Amino acid sequence: MSPGHVLNKQRVYRIASIPADGIGPEVISAGIEVLEKLAVVLGEFEFRFDHFGWGSEFYKRHGKYIPDGGLDELKKYHAILFGSVGAPDVPDHISLWGLRLAICQPLQQYANVRPTKILRGISSPLKNCHPGDLDWVIVRENSEGEYAGQGGRSHIGQPWEVATEVSIFTRYCVERLLRFAFEIARKRARRKITVVTKSNAQRNGLVLWDEVAEIVKKDFEDVECDKMLVDAMTTRMVLHPETLDTIVATNLHADILSDLAATLAGSIGIAPTSNLDPTGQNPSMFEPIHGSAFDLVGKGIANPVATFWTAAEMVRWLGHEDAADTLLDCIENVCEAGIKTKDLGGTATTREVTDAVLDEIEHSLGYDIDLSSLPKRQSLRMGIERTRERQQKDKSVKRHSVKLGFD
Repeated sequence: MSPGHVLNKQRVYRIASIPADGIGPEVISAGIEVLEKLAVVLGEFEFRFDHFGWGSEFYKRHGKYIPDGGLDELKKYHAILFGSVGAPDVPDHISLWGLRLAICQPLQQYANVRPTKILRGISSPLKNCHPGDLDWVIVRENSEGEYAGQGGRSHIGQPWEVATEVSIFTRYCVERLLRFAFEIARKRARRKITVVTKSNAQRNGLVLWDEVAEIVKKDFEDVECDKMLVDAMTTRMVLHPETLDTIVATNLHADILSDLAATLAGSIGIAPTSNLDPTGQNPSMFEPIHGSAFDLVGKGIANPVATFWTAAEMVRWLGHEDAADTLLDCIENVCEAGIKTKDLGGTATTREVTDAVLDEIEHSLGYDIDLSSLPKRQSLRMGIERTRERQQKDKSVKRHSVKLGFD
């Protein structure tokens, strides 16, 4: 899923970090540690992070989430690493439209891509579903549709108050998203795509979706294509997950389906998101989908796996497929070793999971590096030793590090 046009001969990537709200700062900090470690160990590229303090606290002080000129500043970066937005004392529609959508839509990040699979070491709530049975990519239209922002309210507070929420579907945006999704399906082993709409009831915009899908699929004769109504799709995802591969749907439908998919794969705490501008004219933004989770703030138990997987997808988008696969392997090895947070049935803290992944990156690649060269690393060696002690206490745990032999 990497774009050939994201070129950087020096392979020094400037990344805009926007931790924002809730557990965002905790998991983004962990994600940056992992990315820095991966870069140092491989020696193939370098990351330079600049941190933006945009979030609900910024909004409460300044009356807006993004300062004047903020979007122009973001355009200077190769990618954006985003945490989460939302606070208990700020209405959700203000925080979402004030920050996340205020970045995605102007920067033309029209393809929201959410890979979902059961990682090794993680159990699905589906009784007979195991790693390999559920391995999907959900492609969500990210620029219009039900989240176009069109509509309004009048006669507010009166018994005859009226509110409208207008969905906008344009042939241009539908077709570019469908073609992008078909390209993803073509590159995957099964070459299979399911187009999800609700065209029996939504007889205008989603009939347009169906018609455009019929046109587009003629250019992808090597891709098997079927169609589902969104309500029937939910039952298929639960009862027959092995029949699905690439899934494409509208903004609202894919938003809901991808949360269901993450839960079926084990936890919403492991699920990544890529908000992509496939043209490469603007930076793409990468984020975990779990939200701000204020009930976990400061407890040190937030699951960082979604951010680590998100980081891997960012590395992939920047053109380093092997490095992305390496990172995902390391994440799975740690999960398989039983080092998991509470939402996955484990007892590990955010710090312990992070240290375990850092340890696995080092050992799976066969390097012994000077950790003192890494900036802002605190007690990393102590964390690695704690991880080893935990593993030695559980003789039943086997770790299978992948030896990749990078030069």
